[in-house]
Amino acid sequence: MYSSLISKIEKAKRYAEEPERITFESFDVRFRGDNGSHRVSLKANEWSCECDHFHTSGLCAHVMTMQRVFASHLTEAVRYTTEHVPA
Repeated sequence: MYSSLISKIEKAKRYAEEPERITFESFDVRFRGDNGSHRVSLKANEWSCECDHFHTSGLCAHVMTMQRVFASHLTEAVRYTTEHVPA
């Protein structure tokens, strides 16, 4: 019984060293910005943020931060690129 658990622990350690195995498809977080706290989420390849700037422009510093922090765990469609910046 313990050998099975030890095996799972070792496998988890190996997986943790290979973060490219992980891709976020959705998540929901509370982001503490300079002017307050905002809910940022990713669902079905769509970003959302409660802040006013996101609602007026479709992009904000909170979403761009999440895109940068988790870039290696996001699909190409939801990573930050200059294509997402409105003209």
